[in-house]
Amino acid sequence: MQPDLLQEARRQAEICNACRYCEGYCSVFPALHAERAFSDGDLTQLANLCHNCRGCYYACQYTAPHEFDLNLPQALANVRQDSWEELAFPRAAGKAFQKNGVLIAFATVIGFALLFWAARALSAAGGEGFYAVLSHNAMVAIFLPAFLFPLVSIAVSLRRYWRHIGAGPFRPAHLVAAVRQAANMKNLKGGHGDGCNFEDEDRFTHARRAVHQAVMYGFLLCFASTSVATVMHYMFEMPAPYGLLSLPKLLGLSGGLLLVVGCIEMVRLKLRSDRALGAVGAFGGEVAFVGLLGFTGFSGLALYALGHTAVMLSLLAIHLGAVLAFFLLTPFTKMAHGFYRLASLTAEAGRGD
Repeated sequence: MQPDLLQEARRQAEICNACRYCEGYCSVFPALHAERAFSDGDLTQLANLCHNCRGCYYACQYTAPHEFDLNLPQALANVRQDSWEELAFPRAAGKAFQKNGVLIAFATVIGFALLFWAARALSAAGGEGFYAVLSHNAMVAIFLPAFLFPLVSIAVSLRRYWRHIGAGPFRPAHLVAAVRQAANMKNLKGGHGDGCNFEDEDRFTHARRAVHQAVMYGFLLCFASTSVATVMHYMFEMPAPYGLLSLPKLLGLSGGLLLVVGCIEMVRLKLRSDRALGAVGAFGGEVAFVGLLGFTGFSGLALYALGHTAVMLSLLAIHLGAVLAFFLLTPFTKMAHGFYRLASLTAEAGRGD
C-alpha cells in the first residue's frame, strides 16, 4: 500500500486520538481511541469502518485553515480505496477498474451484449419466452462461472484483509453482530441520530442511509428472485416463464424498482457532495459502479415491460450483458466495499470481547 497515504492517515488519527471530540460519531472513533499507535493494519481497519458520512469533518475545529489541516474523511477514503486495490484478487484488475471504471464498465456491458446478441444461434427449439432466444442450459453454462468467480475473488481478498489487519479468530457471533449493524446502516445515523451531512455542511438528513438501504435490499430482492426461480425450476419442475403474480416476478419487480430509484438518488447525492472529502480520483469508479448497478435493474424492468415485443431480443442481450458485466466486475468495484465493511465490523466485534 502507498506509504504516503498511510503516513497522512496516521498523522491525522494521532491528532484525533488526542482530541476525542467525535468519540460517539460512528464505529471509527471507539476503534481509533482504543489504540495509542497505529500500524498499517490498524489504519486499514479504521478506513473500512468509515462510511464517509463527513460528520467528523464538519464538526472538527482543526480543519483548514488551521495548521493541523485535518480532513479525516479523505485520509481514510484514500487508504480505503488503496486497500481495495492492493487486496483485490487479481490485483491488476482492481487497479485497472479504479483508474478507468467508467470506460471499463461501459465497454464490458456493450461487449457482452454483442456476444449475447450473436449467440441467438444457441436458441432452444420450442423454448418459451427468453429461452426461445437463449436456452436454459446455455444461460447456466455462461452465468454459473460468472457467479462463482466473484465469490472466489472476494473470499481471497477478504482473507488477505483479515490477515492484514491482524484480526483474531472468526466467531459466528461476531458476524451476527456485524450483520445487525449493516442491516439498518447504524453508522449512517450519525452520533446524534439525526443522520449525516454528506450533502450539505449545515443540514443533517437520513437520505444517504435510505438510498443505501434501497440499493442493498433491492439487490437482495433481485438475488432472491433468481434463487426462488432456480428452486422452482430444479426442485419443483416449474420452468420459466412465470406469471406476473408469481414469487420470482414479484421479488424481481420490487427489487428492480428499489435498485433503480436507489442508484439514481445515490448518484444525485454524490454530485451534490464535496469531492474534496472523498478519495482522490475515485469518483469516476464509484459512479461507474452505481451506474452499472442501476442500469442492470433498469434493463431488467424494461424486459418485464417489453418482453413480448419486437425489441425483446435486443433488450435481452443488453440486460444479460449488464448482469454478466456486473458479476465479473463486482470484486473490483465499490460493490466489494460491502464485504470489506462487513469484515471490518466483524473484526471490531471480536476485539470487543
